[in-house]
Amino acid sequence: MLGSDSIISMAFDAGPVVGGVLLILFLCSVGCWAVIVFKFISLRQAMKQSNQFLELFWDATSFRAVLDQVEHLSHSPMARIFQAGYTEWRKSEQDEEERADRDTSGPDLALVHDGMESVERSLRRAAETEGTRMESMLIFLATVASAAPFIGLFGTVWGIMESFRDIGVTGTANLAVVAPGISEALIATATGLAAAIPAVVAYNYFNNSIRVLATEMDAFVTEFLNVVSRKRSSGKVGNRRRGDRGGSE
Repeated sequence: MLGSDSIISMAFDAGPVVGGVLLILFLCSVGCWAVIVFKFISLRQAMKQSNQFLELFWDATSFRAVLDQVEHLSHSPMARIFQAGYTEWRKSEQDEEERADRDTSGPDLALVHDGMESVERSLRRAAETEGTRMESMLIFLATVASAAPFIGLFGTVWGIMESFRDIGVTGTANLAVVAPGISEALIATATGLAAAIPAVVAYNYFNNSIRVLATEMDAFVTEFLNVVSRKRSSGKVGNRRRGDRGGSE
C-alpha cells in the first residue's frame, strides 16, 4: 500500500504534462479553499448583522434613528438597502415640500406616485446590487466543480498514453513497467476530485444561504414600501410591522 510520501514523490516525479495538470489542480484547490473561507465568514457576518438590523429597524422610533445606528452594520445587505431607500425617500419628500411651498392647492398626486416609484426603484436596484455582491466568487467554485474532474481525467489519459508508449519502447508489458506510470496518471484524477468535491459542496451551501438572504431582502423591500406608503397617507412614518410594533418619523 502506497504511503503519502510515495504519492507525493510520484506527483513530483510525474512527466511535464501530468505535472502541469497537478499544478493547475493544486492552485484551483488552494483558490477554492480561500474562497470558501472568505465567503463563509462574509455570509455569516451578513446574516448576523441583517438580523441585528431588522431588530433595530422594527424597534426604532423613526427612520432617522435607524440611519444613525446602522454605521456599524457594514456587512448587512439590508442596512445598505435601507440607506439607499431612505436617501431616495428623503429626496422625494423634499421635492414634495418644495412643490407644496409653491402651490397651496393641495398635494400633487402624480408627484407622490412618482416619488413612491423612485423609492421602489432605488430599493430594487440596491437589492440587486447586494445580490450580485453576495454571489461574487461563486462562479469560481462552480467552474472548479465542473472543470476539475475533466482536467484530472486529461492528466490521467495522458499518463496512461505515456505508459503505453513505454511498453512499446521496452517491448514488454509486465507490471513493473506500466504500474508506475499508471499510478502517476491516476493521481491526476484523484487530485481533480479532491478539488471538485469541496467546491460542489460549498457552492450548494453558499447558494442556499444567498437564496435565503435574497428572500429576506425582498420581504424587507416590501415592508419598507408599506411603511413609506402609510406615512404618505397619514403624514407620519412609523416602523410598525404587521400592526404590532410602533415607531414614527
